[in-house]
Amino acid sequence: MTGNMSRRRAIALAGAGAAGVAGVAAGAGALVRVATEHASADPGAASGAVPFHGEHQAGITTPAQDRLHFVAFDVITKDRARLVELLQEWTAAAARMTAGKDAGVLGAVGGVPEAPPDDTGEALGLPPSQLTLTVGFGPTLFRDAQGRDRFGIADRRPPALADLPHFAGDALRPEISGGDLCVQACANDPQVAVHAIRNLARIGMGVVSVRWSQLGFGRTSSTSRDQATPRNLFGFKDGTANLKAEDAGLLRDQLWVQPGDGPDWMTGGSYLVTRKIRMLIETWDRSPLAEQEQIVGRAKGTGAPLGRTGEFDDPDFAARGDDGQPVIAETAHVRLAHPAQNDGAHLLRRGYNFVDGSDGLGRLDAGLFFIAYQRDPRRQFVPTQTRLSRQDAMNEYLRHVSSGLFACPPGVRDGGDHWGRALFA
Repeated sequence: MTGNMSRRRAIALAGAGAAGVAGVAAGAGALVRVATEHASADPGAASGAVPFHGEHQAGITTPAQDRLHFVAFDVITKDRARLVELLQEWTAAAARMTAGKDAGVLGAVGGVPEAPPDDTGEALGLPPSQLTLTVGFGPTLFRDAQGRDRFGIADRRPPALADLPHFAGDALRPEISGGDLCVQACANDPQVAVHAIRNLARIGMGVVSVRWSQLGFGRTSSTSRDQATPRNLFGFKDGTANLKAEDAGLLRDQLWVQPGDGPDWMTGGSYLVTRKIRMLIETWDRSPLAEQEQIVGRAKGTGAPLGRTGEFDDPDFAARGDDGQPVIAETAHVRLAHPAQNDGAHLLRRGYNFVDGSDGLGRLDAGLFFIAYQRDPRRQFVPTQTRLSRQDAMNEYLRHVSSGLFACPPGVRDGGDHWGRALFA
């Protein structure tokens, strides 16, 4: 199978995904054969394990894996103790699965035949594939849509977890937005990622229910300088100016919540914004190359800012052409999104492409599942997205249909710790 054929097959198979754990599990099963083609030049590293315990949650600065299964849950119990117990159970299962083990101690085949197994079994024999599981708490966990403080934590909601405003052009669908809890599963094998989410949903039955979920393939950003810059479904290199794991000073200032930023339980954590962005692929594909490059502000082939030669050259926003017009247009995506144009605000992006079949009118239901981590969305994502939503020429080809905001606490320190321990202490 050639590289081009492999990629086309990966995109086609990714379209089999559907919302809901059962639906996406079926779609992702078909993807396993092409899982590692775009993962890493080192097969051993791509299939290895990422440490679960640490100061920060894995799956944020971890070098971005190639596959995603993201899920948002609604909490359906009113029992605080039962919710805490679930978070403890989830943490134990996550530590096992990220190490390449079954979700439960008995596993898929080790229990008694008369009882359901404590692992679903579709990852038997598969390596860890750099699986990471990252959890976040949504605004409605602290006070629900009716204003109820179900779990006695309303006064512990961080100020930075303020509801996102409505942005110009938003066409958000409530049923695939928000959520009390989220779990981001990233791996270099789609079956490993789906297995993890499927088992967390199984363990949570009666306590949580799946609100919405999303499969992603082909990372759209690099989170390490060792990774090449990938391309999005518009064919352009994406995330060139992204925060990288090696940027220690910027990570401290722009990514990790610092002491005094808010409640102590979030110190060392980060805030997650998700946006499902439908790309109008067919309209874009009929646009001239020069127009595409003007809209983006980069050369399609090299990824270099217009007027420059190298991908990582700093854009010259003051440069003007022979006609006196800016080389990088005032409405170009690169100009509007660049930290230099947003008071130095950076985001750590680790989004993914998606193809969810067609829309019934002969058009691909495809685009970008945007994922961005930051220290404070009020000072980073919100002002940046406000400018983009009002001025970005690319908006003609985009539709924002889903949105989520979550507070991701610091890492699980050891086997005696668990997700949310400090929040519920």
